[in-house]
Amino acid sequence: MHTREEKMKAFGRLLDVLDELREKCPWDRKQTNESLRPNTIEETYELCDALMKDDQPNICKELGDVLLHVCFYAKIGQEKEQFDIADVCNKLVDKLIFRHPHVYHPSQVGAPDPKPLPYGEKPEEQDTSEEVKTAQQVIENWEQIKLREKDGNKRVLSGVPDALPALIKAYRIQDKARNVGFDWEDKGDVWGKVREELGELEAELRREDRERSTEEFGDFLFSLINAGRLYKINPDTALEKTNTKFIRRFNYIEEHSIRMGKPLKDMTLGEMDELWNEAKAHEKKKD
Repeated sequence: MHTREEKMKAFGRLLDVLDELREKCPWDRKQTNESLRPNTIEETYELCDALMKDDQPNICKELGDVLLHVCFYAKIGQEKEQFDIADVCNKLVDKLIFRHPHVYHPSQVGAPDPKPLPYGEKPEEQDTSEEVKTAQQVIENWEQIKLREKDGNKRVLSGVPDALPALIKAYRIQDKARNVGFDWEDKGDVWGKVREELGELEAELRREDRERSTEEFGDFLFSLINAGRLYKINPDTALEKTNTKFIRRFNYIEEHSIRMGKPLKDMTLGEMDELWNEAKAHEKKKD
C-alpha cells in the first residue's frame, strides 16, 4: 500500500492531467455539467456492477472513473469562480466533523488540522455530550444533526434525492422515517400489511382498473420493500442477485438451443422449463 505522501502526490497528478486535458483536448474542453451528467450516471452504475460482483480490479478502475467526474465538476466550478476541489473537500470534512460529535468536538469544524476527542486540556474538550456505542445510534443521531445544519435538510425526507431509482428511493424513505421513530414496533407485523396490500392489488386487477391497479401494485411493492428493510435485506441488492441468476439460467437455455440448432421461439415451454431446471441443478452442484 502507498504512503500518505504517495497518495497526495497521485491526487495532485490527477489534477495536473485534468488541467492539461481541459485546455488541450477538444472533447474535454467542451464539456459542461449538463453534458457530463449522463456519463456520471453510467460510471456510477458501472461501479455498482463491479461492487456487486466483488470484482476488485474493476472496482479500482471504476472508482477512478467516478473520481474523475468529481474532479471535473470541481474544475468547471473553478472556471466559473464558484468553488474548486479544495472547497469540495473542506465542505465534506466539515460536514463529517459536525455530524460526528461523538468523535469530534464542534469547535473542530473549519479547523485546518481537526483533532478527535479528547483534543485539549479543558473538561469540555475531553468529553462529548453525545456518546454513542452502536452504529444504529450513529445513524439516528445523524438524521437529527442534519436537521440542525445551516444548509442541511429542513424536513426528514427532504434529503432523499428526487432522481433516485424508485426501488432505492422507497428504501431510503422508509429508513429515514425509521430514524425518527416511525416504524413497526414488531417487524413480524409487517407481513399483515404485505398481505393487505396484495389483497387490494388482486381486487383491482380483477376489476381491470388499470390506474387503480398501478397504484395498488406500487403500494404492494412499497410494503414488500419495507419487509426487506425490517429483515435487514436490501431490496435492490436482492433483486439484482435475482436478475443475475435469471440471466445466467436463461443463457443456459439459449446456449443449449444454439447447440441443438433449434431457435428459442421454436422450443416448447416444457423444453425450456426442463433446461431451466438443469441450470438450477448445475448451480447446486457448484455450491
